[in-house]
Amino acid sequence: MRPVVRLALAMGLKHPQMEELLRDLLLDEAHRLWRAQGVQEPNISQLSITTGLNRKAVTSRVREPADLLPSTDASAAARTFTSWLQMQSDDPALRRLPVVADSDAMSFETLARAAGRGNWHHRSILDELVRLKLVNEADGHAELTAEAFVPQADLRSMLAFLGDNARDHLQAAVSNVTGERAPMLERAVFAKGLSLEDCEAIQALVRQRWAALHHELTDHMSRAVKAADGAAPGRIRVGIYTYFEDAGASAGEPSPR
Repeated sequence: MRPVVRLALAMGLKHPQMEELLRDLLLDEAHRLWRAQGVQEPNISQLSITTGLNRKAVTSRVREPADLLPSTDASAAARTFTSWLQMQSDDPALRRLPVVADSDAMSFETLARAAGRGNWHHRSILDELVRLKLVNEADGHAELTAEAFVPQADLRSMLAFLGDNARDHLQAAVSNVTGERAPMLERAVFAKGLSLEDCEAIQALVRQRWAALHHELTDHMSRAVKAADGAAPGRIRVGIYTYFEDAGASAGEPSPR
């Protein structure tokens, strides 16, 4: 929880907001637990006993529409960027595309129309990718400038990715601990007592291996979604991370094992 608290404080959240969020999550999960036991509408007493919240706190809770973070799954810009990245992995010359083309040659317009499923104008998608500093536009051409859809110029989108990635990682880990279903893949390798230069080198190796795996996974997932016409109920997220630090500079925090 410490990194989450650190982020919350950095974003200006205070105890009342954190308490409200925790209360809402407790009640949401309590509802889920009771429904799993066949009780579709648990009463105030059941929710109070399960969460430890007093009856007044449960009763007075009023749900308001949440100001949701943007979806990281359904974004036309994200789909366009991913398709483009996949294409240029097969043909590096496609890293730079004409925005529009008179002939049948590949253009950003063609790419965006297919990835956006005709629901978004290619100019809107291109403007968004340029705003996020993932693409450059000049002389009637658009060019990829990033290797992954990580919108560092947009804090709101970055927080959305953080929420989605951390949530599903924890979902897998918690599911493995509680035994709710067949074990999910969740592995890590840890070492300490090495130099920061070695840490950097290891991270570079992981990035290199991930680039190849990312290409393979994206291709497999795209074919699976296309085969099911996008209407099948399953969803999957595959992720990877590295974290390293100067252990001496983080004195005062619990040591990882």
